[in-house]
Amino acid sequence: MKYYIIAGEASGDLHGSNLIKALRAEDPDADIRCWGGDRMAAAGGHVVKHIRDLAFMGFVEVVKHLPTILGNISFCKKDILAYHPDVVILIDYPGFNFRLFPFIKEHGFKLFYYISPQLWAWKEGRVKKVKQYVDRMFVIFPFEKEFYAKHGVEVDFVGHPLLDELAKTTDHRPQTTEAPRQNESKIIALLPGSRKQEISKLLPEYLTVIPHFPQYRFVVAGISGVGRDFYQNMIGTARCEIRWDDTYGLLRDSEAAIVTSGTATLETALHDIPEVICYKSGALSYYIARQLVKGIKYICIVNLIADKPVVTELIQDDVTEARLVPEVNRLLDTGNRNRMLKEYNEVKVLLGSTGASQRAARLMYTYLTDHSMPTPIKNSDTGTLST
Repeated sequence: MKYYIIAGEASGDLHGSNLIKALRAEDPDADIRCWGGDRMAAAGGHVVKHIRDLAFMGFVEVVKHLPTILGNISFCKKDILAYHPDVVILIDYPGFNFRLFPFIKEHGFKLFYYISPQLWAWKEGRVKKVKQYVDRMFVIFPFEKEFYAKHGVEVDFVGHPLLDELAKTTDHRPQTTEAPRQNESKIIALLPGSRKQEISKLLPEYLTVIPHFPQYRFVVAGISGVGRDFYQNMIGTARCEIRWDDTYGLLRDSEAAIVTSGTATLETALHDIPEVICYKSGALSYYIARQLVKGIKYICIVNLIADKPVVTELIQDDVTEARLVPEVNRLLDTGNRNRMLKEYNEVKVLLGSTGASQRAARLMYTYLTDHSMPTPIKNSDTGTLST
């Protein structure tokens, strides 16, 4: 069977690679063409567009790169037609993927969506497009099933694939109930994100914390694909190291972390590392986002899953040395660490068990091959989906 998979960011590349492996286990004859990164290529997918050329962050940045984005969309449509897959599988990346909906259905291709965009946070109206075009949605957060049900869309909750990533490692860092001893050179991890735009806005702010903690080592989670000189020029003479392409290893070695909002916040929590979350974008992009976000209390996925403020969120103008330093001190305090670690355990329970990629692949293959399964069918009169 032929699969066309589209992922546009680092997290999509990670989850896409595990999905590819699981699809190959279900379908040994799987032929997989994809948009992704090095991980998806290593898993056996034929990558036709690399994520390094696809990740644009913020409204202003998207407008600035609109010709490139439109060119990519045009190329993608032609490539799908030439490949003629049995199914197109979209992984998050809504700004790009949603633009493909009408084209995919117009040409009669089956459409699956793995890892829902955060429609529950903003642009809730886009659920109508999911309902109209997507044959099956596979979600990774338990609250998403209820969200979609509210809109009349049946989805499959498969669990979070990050649990599988952690299960692969055998040297899990045990939980600690004590603050690090001050006479030891412990590590505070800096996770500034995976896109150049967010790294350039946030890493300089993170670096201001370093002089306040002379007894700690500071290590940046660097992504070599972003550019080694890019990081080095930003760090300059700061007392800071870089560990390349080993975020999980860095987290296991760390006592605390300053983390840019995104998938890394959950990865940090699952490693039992106390963290403070930061988000900062261009002023215009942030203003537009604030107008679109409705009824959401948190930006950090850890807090959203727990439905309470497990970790502190510093947003936009709050990402400063004056705010970061006391927050890092709190992360190193025994009482605060114990409280956070306990609430991390509650989040893990809510996420369910390992095996998300395998469950998703098995369901996808079954929906494609077992015609007795109740796959959604488009209603030509209403444009809605039913089962």
